[in-house]
Amino acid sequence: MQIIEPSVTLERGLDDNVMAFIEKCGRTCYKSEANITGDSAEKFVRMLIKRGHESVLEHASATFRIVCDRGVMAEFTRHRLASFSIESTRYCDYSRRGVAFIRPCYWDECNINFDIWENAMIRAEGTYFDLRDNGCPPEEARAVLPLSLAAEMVVTANLREWRHILRLRTSSKAHPQMLQIADMIYAVFKAKLPVLVEDIQNDG
Repeated sequence: MQIIEPSVTLERGLDDNVMAFIEKCGRTCYKSEANITGDSAEKFVRMLIKRGHESVLEHASATFRIVCDRGVMAEFTRHRLASFSIESTRYCDYSRRGVAFIRPCYWDECNINFDIWENAMIRAEGTYFDLRDNGCPPEEARAVLPLSLAAEMVVTANLREWRHILRLRTSSKAHPQMLQIADMIYAVFKAKLPVLVEDIQNDG
């Protein structure tokens, strides 16, 4: 059994050309292409966001590879304007490589609740292996796997939708493990293209 930490990796998007591309698209609306300069994109995109003209942000997208638990995955897939490719418990055979579980961020290893959780994961993995040994295919054996099961997924969304996701999921009202992932994504945006998130209050 493996206990692993959640993770976020930027796969594509948020490069140096994104801001210039958004500006080029957006200036079509105002027929102000002649105002494009080497450093005009950031100011222009900030203006779009301030005016609420965020449809222009839909011309660009970003793709993240996310490792989280199945509970967070289920919450993520509620964002219908994103595209998801997700590790399948139906087709992946964990008896070949072991079962990985996401460490809950709200219990440290000194907490009795962590011990209770860890023992439950050990039992779940053992039961899964027993079912596989008894001839159950992975799609049947998965019935005993808990929400803490690690799920790897690739998520692509346009930049407007990422802003929507971050507004909701970096709130202190978000589930702690969803907030943990959202904070990682927010940090990538802030490091790469801060103008896209500077108006989002990360209060988690």
